[in-house]
Amino acid sequence: MSGVWTVLLLWGIVFVPALLHGALVISREDSTPQGSDGATRILKKRSTDNMKVEVYSVKVACKVASRFAHTVITSSALNKVNSSQEVFFEVDLPKTAFITNFSMEIEGQTYTGEVKEKEKAKKQYEKAVSTGQTAGLVKASGRKMEKFSVSVNIAANSNVTFILTYEELLQRKLGQYEIMTRVKPKQLVQHFEIVADIYEPQGIAFLDAYGTFISNELLPLVEKTVTDKKAHISFCPTMDQQRKCPGCDGTLIDGDFFIKYDVNRAETLGDIQVVNGYFVHFFAPPDLPRVPKNVVFVIDRSGSMSGNKMRQTREAMLTILNDLHEDDYFGIVTFDDQISTWKGSLTKATMENVSEAKGFIKEIQHRGYTDINGALMKAVDIMMKDKQAKKFTERSVSMIVLLTDGMPNAGVSSTPQIQENVRDAMGGNMSLFCLGFGNDVDYSFLDVMSRQNQGLARRIYEGSDATVQLQGFYEEVASPLLSEVDLHYPDNLVNSLTTSHYKQLFNGSEIVVAGRLTDNSLDNFLVEVFAKGFEEDFIVKGQASAQEWDILYPEQEYIFGDFTERLWAYLTIQQLLSKKETGTAEEKGNATAQALEMSLQYSFVTPLTSMVVTKPETEEEQEEPLIADKLTEDERQKAQRLGPFVPQVVSNTYRVQNMPTYFGGSSFIQSDRCVRHGLLLDFLSVDGDPHFMIELPEQKDALCFNIDDRPGTIFNLVRDQLAGILVNGQTIGDKKVAPDGKVNTYFGRFGIVHQGLGVRLEVTTHDITVSQDGKQAKLLWSDTASLKGANLDLQVTKDRSLTVTLRDSVRFVVILHKVWKQHPYHQDYLGFYTLDSHLLSPSVHGLLGQFYHGVQFEVRNMRPGEEPEKPDATMLVKGQELTVTRGWQRDFRWDVKNGENVPCWFIHSNGNGLIDGNHTDYIMSGLFKTV
Repeated sequence: MSGVWTVLLLWGIVFVPALLHGALVISREDSTPQGSDGATRILKKRSTDNMKVEVYSVKVACKVASRFAHTVITSSALNKVNSSQEVFFEVDLPKTAFITNFSMEIEGQTYTGEVKEKEKAKKQYEKAVSTGQTAGLVKASGRKMEKFSVSVNIAANSNVTFILTYEELLQRKLGQYEIMTRVKPKQLVQHFEIVADIYEPQGIAFLDAYGTFISNELLPLVEKTVTDKKAHISFCPTMDQQRKCPGCDGTLIDGDFFIKYDVNRAETLGDIQVVNGYFVHFFAPPDLPRVPKNVVFVIDRSGSMSGNKMRQTREAMLTILNDLHEDDYFGIVTFDDQISTWKGSLTKATMENVSEAKGFIKEIQHRGYTDINGALMKAVDIMMKDKQAKKFTERSVSMIVLLTDGMPNAGVSSTPQIQENVRDAMGGNMSLFCLGFGNDVDYSFLDVMSRQNQGLARRIYEGSDATVQLQGFYEEVASPLLSEVDLHYPDNLVNSLTTSHYKQLFNGSEIVVAGRLTDNSLDNFLVEVFAKGFEEDFIVKGQASAQEWDILYPEQEYIFGDFTERLWAYLTIQQLLSKKETGTAEEKGNATAQALEMSLQYSFVTPLTSMVVTKPETEEEQEEPLIADKLTEDERQKAQRLGPFVPQVVSNTYRVQNMPTYFGGSSFIQSDRCVRHGLLLDFLSVDGDPHFMIELPEQKDALCFNIDDRPGTIFNLVRDQLAGILVNGQTIGDKKVAPDGKVNTYFGRFGIVHQGLGVRLEVTTHDITVSQDGKQAKLLWSDTASLKGANLDLQVTKDRSLTVTLRDSVRFVVILHKVWKQHPYHQDYLGFYTLDSHLLSPSVHGLLGQFYHGVQFEVRNMRPGEEPEKPDATMLVKGQELTVTRGWQRDFRWDVKNGENVPCWFIHSNGNGLIDGNHTDYIMSGLFKTV
């Protein structure tokens, strides 16, 4: 089996090698399917090849000057074998950071990235792939981090050094700044080093450094030296200190390394630094009393909030209610397609009222659709009526906190219209904070709506810690200290000022304003801050003086270029990117143009730019550009739904393969999805509305199509005359047509026959009926049960799945999708999955059966589609050229509730051109009929 060995470096650290052109790709141990003995053996066999590429140096160096962090990651590796190898370098970096430089040093030659306008970079990329070159788009993300990945071919016995630089302004949250470094070597590294140097002119109040992976044995290796204004932190374990045990190759270094600190705050005016024609003002005055708040919690109780989401929301709300101060006022609105309130107005947070509210929270149950517009309008109405009635003090801070997991599909469903309605209703009188629960929520909609109303949005990730995430977000905004904060600077001395008005200042946070001076020789200028405090107005004035560079920063090793100017540019670009989403059409256009210009000027990879890296030529390949993009939160969400993909070019024709995901996800499609007992298996299914999916691991890809016909139609799915097997499925519709007029159909009944064994099964959403040799048995979905015979095994998992195993033949799995019984439109439906399809004869046919032994196709001429994240392409299949679209379908085998997204090529028009004949050719006259 020929192919190039692939080795992954995470900050220079090797993962398990993978075959680029081989049959089996496993990129990490936890991607091995449970019970897959053959795959496990292959993994163990190949794990001995790790040291073909030796990673001998990894260094993470971070310098921080006045909260602005500059991080350089350097990793070096040696190819120790007598053939070329492809090496992946992958880095996790904070979402708030901008990549500023990337370079590769190979055999004494340096290849450096160049920041370009995204559209120009995209054209360069498309030109490259159209001429037969391999090219990569680098896009991925996690909760707090993004992944940057690049690969390069390394000649035999050669070295490579990767150098990545990124910058960010550290944000103060809950009274501290945080620097997070993710390290997952998966092997021992000869020279491993994390070093950070911090310089804060205000003085360092406290500093802590620790790692999630650091044991008592490693703890002494975390060295911290802290003086008045400086801190030096290092962690440099030797290879023996990295070992999990004496003599073994496993490493203890696996997790996150944190540095957390804060600065002294003696001045109410804050800290103002004027250096080299730019100034930055850090404002977070100490010892301010909290301002009472008025808050309405708006909680989604629609059907999609069922299970853990609803439970975790209730748990978080009970804790949040406990944290209310007695001088706060609060209200609760719950919604699905109906709106309910705890009380008709806001209530003072006394012990008795909080206790009563807890009882209300405990009784919230999921149901119905999602009317976000109606719920917010109700919350604003309650707040405005109480405000006009002077129920709470004028100096209190008013806010609405929305928690939802879905998209609006009841009442007003147009998101731009909802945004307009909310902005008009709030009228600047209160702030909106939105929490988007899970990956199906329209996060971009919530984010823009929050910023339009002086608030912010946060994604809550589904997981065991969702309750903690909800509580943590609320804690950030629970204690307002000032409202309507205005920071004034002389108009004639300052231009290009970042945002200088803030709706609130919360306890533990910080306001940062930066600007460019019109006079570099300026000696001093007046700074004024006006705000509303707890009992009186907050007013403070002072003089800011310019300081010499070498006086303000006497220790040059802490400084990296014109950092004050870069801090100003970073902050300006971030705010322009926000304005391009929330302003008027003219403001959006101006903000976009200015943000692009500054991104190019300061070499920041932002959502408007890309870094183009020209990879070195090899004997087999021409120069290959790689493009690194900066994703918006909306693009991250879509990437997670669709799955990243990389065109692999073979003779000027592409096939699209899944890009390996090296942290907690699937690798290539076949890595943990289609490998059993060391074999590559095609996997076919039909589920949903009805969505047909054909996974083809030999081609590292999948095809999908829908069949649209009237409810009650019976289709032949599988027919194998030699094996005597028949599978038909009957469609059902919704209870009634939805408001949008769309007619949805699903499979609600399957008939399965094995003529040779005399077995007949009828599977509905209510029960399973088995007939054999004149005898009949019935199994219910409401019970976990099994039925074993000489020719047939049935296994029912309560309300989830049925596994049908026919002796010496194929296995089928039927998935039951339970829908809330009071749902106005949808009802329970079934999904059908085939295992061991290779055991069927070559003559097998049917809508699914015809693909059991594979299908040959080529994909070429990839081009933009109607949606940016779903490109179109031309597919050559069965002698025809079809226009296909990159999309995804859900596989519910492992997760019946949420499913797993599988990237695939979607064939339009009921699969015409892919299936033999027309879909109507497969319509049968009965559930057990062949015509």
